[in-house]
Order: sequence, then structure tokens, then C-alpha cells
Amino acid sequence: MTSERPEELSSPTGREPGLRAVPRPDGTAPRALVLGATGYVGGRLVPRLLSAGYAVRALSRSPERTGAFPWRDEAEVVPGDAADCEALAGAMRDVDVVYFLVHSMSAGRGFASTDRAIAQSVAAAARAAGVGRIVYLSGLAPEGDGVELSPHLASRREVGRILLDSGVPVLVLQAGVVIGSGSASFEMIRHLTEVLPYMPAPRWVRNFIQPIAVRDVLHYLLAAARTDPSVSRTLDIGGPDVLRYGQMMNGYAVEAGLPQRRIAALPVLTPRLASYWVGLVTPVPRRLAQPLVESLQHECVVKDRDVDDVIPPPEGGLTGYRQAVRLALGRVETDVIETSWVDASLPGAPSDPLPSDPDWAGRTVFTDARSRATTASRDDLWSVIESIGGANGWYSPSLLWLVRGWMDRVVGGVGSNRGRRSRARLAVGDAVDFWRVEAVERGALLRLRAEMKVPGSAWLEMGCVEADGELRYTQRAVFFPSGLGGRLYWLCVLPFHGVVFTDMARRIVALAEAGGARPPYDTIGRESRPL
Repeated sequence: MTSERPEELSSPTGREPGLRAVPRPDGTAPRALVLGATGYVGGRLVPRLLSAGYAVRALSRSPERTGAFPWRDEAEVVPGDAADCEALAGAMRDVDVVYFLVHSMSAGRGFASTDRAIAQSVAAAARAAGVGRIVYLSGLAPEGDGVELSPHLASRREVGRILLDSGVPVLVLQAGVVIGSGSASFEMIRHLTEVLPYMPAPRWVRNFIQPIAVRDVLHYLLAAARTDPSVSRTLDIGGPDVLRYGQMMNGYAVEAGLPQRRIAALPVLTPRLASYWVGLVTPVPRRLAQPLVESLQHECVVKDRDVDDVIPPPEGGLTGYRQAVRLALGRVETDVIETSWVDASLPGAPSDPLPSDPDWAGRTVFTDARSRATTASRDDLWSVIESIGGANGWYSPSLLWLVRGWMDRVVGGVGSNRGRRSRARLAVGDAVDFWRVEAVERGALLRLRAEMKVPGSAWLEMGCVEADGELRYTQRAVFFPSGLGGRLYWLCVLPFHGVVFTDMARRIVALAEAGGARPPYDTIGRESRPL
């Protein structure tokens, strides 16, 4: 695997003259509203807008999740839902440009009507507030009679039409497969290639695709804010390479130092079956894999380069596919992934915080609490706690966690191999396998909320407590059962908890006393390395 550390000097930082914000007539900075600021692209766009001289406002349903981003204290974060007209009206005040980066990637029913309602609300609010520009990141899709788009691509095209009809100047940027560290498309390619030396694949592996590096997507998004108000249209954006999906997999293999993969295109794998296959082999859950797979059913390439007349290419040219893979691998290897698909919210996942202990009165609750004294320093103990999950594993029998993850995938959950964005650092809102970070008190407490399929709500707490001059590691699993099924579930897993949680506490303390060393094995027993 490449050891190159990707420097971001050539990526859009907002310091290039063509990307800098143009001050208002009164000399103040223009304001950008970002919808979807905690998403994969939005989380990267916000700091670049700030660097370019924009005042940034982010509308978020969960403002606490922005605490995971280094730009949190520089941007204005307002609570609210993009579907809430009142919240949008407030967020649009004194805004010059709106970035619409909200997409429904759930495969559940009703996503199209949800996207339509959000688009109509945004269009109306932007028109009423006198916003100067809307920038919408959509998906690259074929055009022409007889072309039946996937439901998700059709929904994105409908959103674009609604925004273009708003009366506000709009740029709809249609991108294909986005390649960057942490992107769902990149992770799908990465894991399919890493895991399968031979791949029976759907026919779409022969389709031509025009991938684009995430740094180039950010270049176009930044520059879109400065386009002339007379320009209101759809533009295709793509990288310099047009490849078959199979070629993209083997291009990844070359950059990762792997042998070329043999790929056999089969006519029998429907998009639905293929999404199950992808969900089985990769960490990308089926609900996210299905729209990605559906988007590959057609040859999606840039129809023209009209974008060059509106937004010049980045200085030095567009990033080639192999270079984009090389840079993404470098970021994975050096553990500097800026944003990742794993941190996206899961539809239907529990989101209520753990009630405080006094609120448990009169409620059925099961707990498993453990505590161990340690001679380790607080810093060493915390470093082991904060590194839990992902490639570092769960400091307990890997097989049991692996089985629990497979059980979750079978019933439609995210599974345990979602991993985590950073191998060493956690913040509120981060995903850790099938958990979500709910609270972090650095050096004291880490609380994880379960996002696996369980008949109830579950949390796992780990902490460092000092009492009577002695440092202790504390660990507590909390489960609020739902009905009889929840109570039976707890009784069934109780024997495994005796093994898993006892071993977890013992190994965490042992590793901390060894100086905060990391376990040399990942969750399935192989030598630990970024997959």
C-alpha cells in the first residue's frame, strides 16, 4: 500500500483568487447556509467556505453532532430540520448562497416525497428571503427517451427541477461516483477489491463511469457561489477518466499493491440482489448500498464540458482516478480521514439519550456493571478506551462480536464492520461499528448508544474514576427492554456478557498498564492495518 501522506495544498482551500468570497457592498463577508453540513461533502465544504472568507451558517437536526468537527466554533450552528418551513425561514435570513447537500439515501418507502417536500420548502424560503444563489449537488444520470432512472436518481433530478423553478438563480452540479477517503463509493470499491480475489458481479461492472475526486467536487462547489446570477442551469461534473467499474476496482488494486482481480459479469444479479451482496461483503449497509448500486445501472458519463465555460477547472487540472485513490489511501493509512459515510445518521436508529439514573425509577432496566483498579495513568487508560472498536477491536473474544455483527446484518442492521472514522480519536456523533458516540468527557467517560437491531434501547459506558487515591476503570452496559421480546433477549445474551464484558474490562486495564498499547489484531484476528 502506498505510504504517501496526502498533503491538501492542492485541494480547494478557498485561498485561490477564483474561490475567494467577494465582500458585500458594505464590506462584510457574504453568508453561506449549508444544509447537510454534517454529511460527507458538507463536513468538508464548511471549513473551505470559512477559509475562503464566507460567514457560514449550518442548519442541523442534531447540533451536538457538529462538535465532532474542528470548524464548530467558527461556524454558526442553528437547530432545525430542512423540512421545517419555520426553521428554514429563520436560517435563510441574511443569506447570500444556500448549499443544498441533503439527500435521502434510505431505501425505505417515502424517500421521494420527503425529498420533494424539502426541495419545495427550500425553494420557497430562499425566494422569500431574497437569497442570491442555490447550489445543489445532484447525481450524474443519463438522459433520453426510454431511459428509466433508478428511484433515487429520479428523485434527485426532480429536486433539481423544483429548485430551478424557484425563481432563485440555481446551479445543479451533477456528479457521478465520488472518490475520497471515507466516501461510501470509495469504501465499496475498496472492500470489494480487498476481500474478493475473484468477483462474480452484475452486468453493470461493464458500464462506463466517470468518477470524480472529492477535492474536485469541493472546487466546483466553492466556485459555484461566485458565478454570475444570470447563470441558472444544470451542469455535469466529472474527473478526467472514463472507466468501467471493473477497471476502477483493478485500478484500486494497483494502488493498494494487490494482484489484479478477476471479475465475471453475471446477468442474474438484479440491483436488489446486488445490494444484498455488497451489504454482505462490505461495511456499507444494504439501505445505503442499494441506491449506490442502482445508480450504476446506466453508463453515467459527462455529456458535455459546459461547466468549463462557467467554472474553470482547478489549478493544475482535474484529479485522475488513480491519483484520487492514492490520496484516499494515504489518508486512511495516516488516520486523517476528514469525514466519512459511517458518521451519517441511520434512519430508524435509536436517538434518544440515556436517561439519568433517577429517571429509571418505576422502569424495567437491566445493567451489567464492572470495575477494576489499575496502576495505569489516566492518560494511558483513556487512550485505550478511546481507541475501542474498528480495527482495534473490542478487547474481548472477536468471534462473539463477529457473530453478533452478522446477526445484525441478517435482520437489516448496519452490522459490526462499519468501523470508525479515526482509529484514535472520538467525538460526539461518531460511529463505532454498530454504536454511536453519545457522550465524551475526555479522560473520564465514553458513552456509546447501540444502533444494532435490538428489542429495546442499549448503551455502553466506559470511564476512568479516581477514589481514595486509586484509579479505577468502570464499565456499564444499560438495556431498556421493549416488551417480552426485550426481556427474553437480555436473558439470552446474559451468559455471553459474562465472557465478553469480563474480558473487555480485564484487557482494557492490562493494555493501559502496558502503556496504552494497542492490540495487534483487528476484529477478525488478522494483523491490524487499515483495510
